[in-house]
Amino acid sequence: MIIDSHAHVVLPAESYRYMANLVSSRANPVDRAKVPDSAIRAAAEGLLRMMDSVGTDMQFLSPRPYAQLHSIKPARVTELWTRHVNDVIHRQCEMFPDRFRGVAGLPQYRDSSPENTLPELERCIEQLGFVGCLLNPDPTEGDCAPPPGLGDPFWHPLYRKLVEYDVPALIHSAGSCQPREPYTLKFINEESIAVISLLGSSVFEEFPTLKLIVPHGGGAIPYQMGRFRAWTTRLGGTETFDQKVRKLHYDTCNYAQEALELLFKVVGPDRVLFGTEKPGTGNARNPETGRDFDDLKPVIESIDFLSEQDRRNIFECNCRRLYPRAFRNDA
Repeated sequence: MIIDSHAHVVLPAESYRYMANLVSSRANPVDRAKVPDSAIRAAAEGLLRMMDSVGTDMQFLSPRPYAQLHSIKPARVTELWTRHVNDVIHRQCEMFPDRFRGVAGLPQYRDSSPENTLPELERCIEQLGFVGCLLNPDPTEGDCAPPPGLGDPFWHPLYRKLVEYDVPALIHSAGSCQPREPYTLKFINEESIAVISLLGSSVFEEFPTLKLIVPHGGGAIPYQMGRFRAWTTRLGGTETFDQKVRKLHYDTCNYAQEALELLFKVVGPDRVLFGTEKPGTGNARNPETGRDFDDLKPVIESIDFLSEQDRRNIFECNCRRLYPRAFRNDA
């Protein structure tokens, strides 16, 4: 089974009209979104055709990160928009229960406490059957000073809830207000900061069962291991940096074979989940292969040092272990 653990919802046009009304009115007032089932189904069917074309059996759908509106004032805008997008994901999961699982967006707002997001997380897990959530390390989107790093107690209310539900969070930045840092670069920068903040903290001592996934191949960290190995050695302690990075999980949304090979060698194929974000940044034709950059299944299959069990872990088993709620009804 091929499980794409990192994918984003395809929204119908009605949803984007609702978003435009929310932003332009600043949620004061705004009519409730009206999206017919036919539009929800049509958007999902387009995604299913794309999945079938590359052999993907299931995708985990989350909000499209750069459009989460986390820095738009007032907080009510992202609150309403997040709820709407989560509802669309839920409707698509209900229509195609064998093909989709829901990963919740959180209504994070600038530097507000993540405690404010817990009611929506609870709704998504308990009422909508979602299996995880996104976690944005910088909901200010670069518009002002960010909240503390993910190793700080500031985030503990969210971590406690994740542990309580036994669901993972995918560490994924959102938009960027800085012209020098386009959103796709901000993703990588924020992931790198998140890894170092977490591994330099006591988070995993306080929350030993916490499940956090760093997408896009781990930001920049696996490709700069020498620097952090040396830094960790100079600081002393009982753990090497290689041991520390295995407290986190990673995904394959990194569209170069040489980078994926290094990722598997550095963190181990037992810590990496298959993810393509298709359709997303990698949805462009690679002139060297004739396939889209995000058509990663044949890339991983071609890496000769991976065993058959390694490939099965990457494509399926690691995801099943990390997301038990996603497969509770499996025979």
